[in-house]
Amino acid sequence: MSTDHRARLHTDALAVLLSWEPPSAVQAALRDRYVAHLRAHPGGLTRECRPVHLTASTVVLSADRSQVLLTLHAKAQRWFQLGGHCEPGDATLAGAALREATEESGIDGLRLLPGPVHLDEHEVPFCGPAADVHHLDVRFLAVAPVGVAHHTSEESLDVRWWPVDDLPDAELADLVAHALAQSTSEALPAGDSTWAAADQPSR
Repeated sequence: MSTDHRARLHTDALAVLLSWEPPSAVQAALRDRYVAHLRAHPGGLTRECRPVHLTASTVVLSADRSQVLLTLHAKAQRWFQLGGHCEPGDATLAGAALREATEESGIDGLRLLPGPVHLDEHEVPFCGPAADVHHLDVRFLAVAPVGVAHHTSEESLDVRWWPVDDLPDAELADLVAHALAQSTSEALPAGDSTWAAADQPSR
């Protein structure tokens, strides 16, 4: 990641987190942890920042909000929301989340809700050769177009729509509940302007 892109992404991530209103004390504490990490590490959004770095992911809901698109991660052998590391060319955190969701789902025209819906810190044993790597994940929400087809990327064993009330584990159920609350309380962008609004990075 070039110095200019890294600086722009770092500035955007700090602004996004500082302007976000956490829904709970736990989420507020995590937000403060993320902000402190970024202030201490100019490269804190790159995978080279070890043992801790920020990542971006997206909860992708169907147009009627009844299903969520999940990926069966090839290394972890678990179902997750779509997402991953920030990459060279990513100018914004939302843009990174949307790029990952588009690449992993094959769906164009995802409509992204402005701002995060959830934060989560977790250990990732399969993130490179180093042990005890922690991801500070920033989760966004997107809604898919009606009747859209998806595909499975090389990083996944499967990509599948799951009913929002029948998810594979409690952690995902909690995340989707946060996303659904946001999808009903916030207005989603209209039309196909999401890429411009999220400052679409080069792919």
